[in-house]
Amino acid sequence: MRKLVLFDIDGTLLLTAGAGRRAITAALAEMVGDNAAFGSVRFDGKTDPQIVTELLSAAGHPSPEDPAHVGRLCQRYVGLLAEELERTAGAATLMPGVLELLDRLEQESGVLLGLLTGNLAQGAALKLKAAGLDPARFRIGAYGSDAAHRPHLPPIAARRAESFFGHEPSGAEVVIIGDTPADVHCGIGIGARALGVATGAYSTAELIAAGAYAAFPDLSATKQVLAAILE
Repeated sequence: MRKLVLFDIDGTLLLTAGAGRRAITAALAEMVGDNAAFGSVRFDGKTDPQIVTELLSAAGHPSPEDPAHVGRLCQRYVGLLAEELERTAGAATLMPGVLELLDRLEQESGVLLGLLTGNLAQGAALKLKAAGLDPARFRIGAYGSDAAHRPHLPPIAARRAESFFGHEPSGAEVVIIGDTPADVHCGIGIGARALGVATGAYSTAELIAAGAYAAFPDLSATKQVLAAILE
């Protein structure tokens, strides 16, 4: 293997038409009641445990970082997410160019596909399936269920890729593709190359300013995106 290519999910590979936000706020509402402050919390670029903590804090919960509370709410969220995705079947959509890029990467010798996402592992699989992607296409992953702090995820993914590479990949061997500055920043600790895609709330200029090696309006320019990954 020569390249570990790690994809973010929400806003990068797919959209779930708000299913994730509805499910996680419903889980929180069961504990603290419906709260208008939930609307002030941004979800993009964050891990699910981080989002739960911030929602609890916004609602005025006295112990928003309590691991027991956060763990229970995360598990409840996964159950509600499954129900929400089933209720809105067909609403989840892939971003432009995703299938073509994945197909081309799978044809490349020495490329290992993975996920680097703030989603819990169970939630990630649910969302991928809802959008018509087989989670098995991504042979490794690092998830919000592994660490609540996003910069901790790239080293986890690299360690999990060691058996494929014969060493722990780092530097330009690791390519992180995401739609937020958090995706761009998180791999700095291992020197990973970050590619930005402006299919979320941030422009290509903002992603470049955050330190992305390259940024694209979406992933449909397969040849150019592939070159930025492999060069």
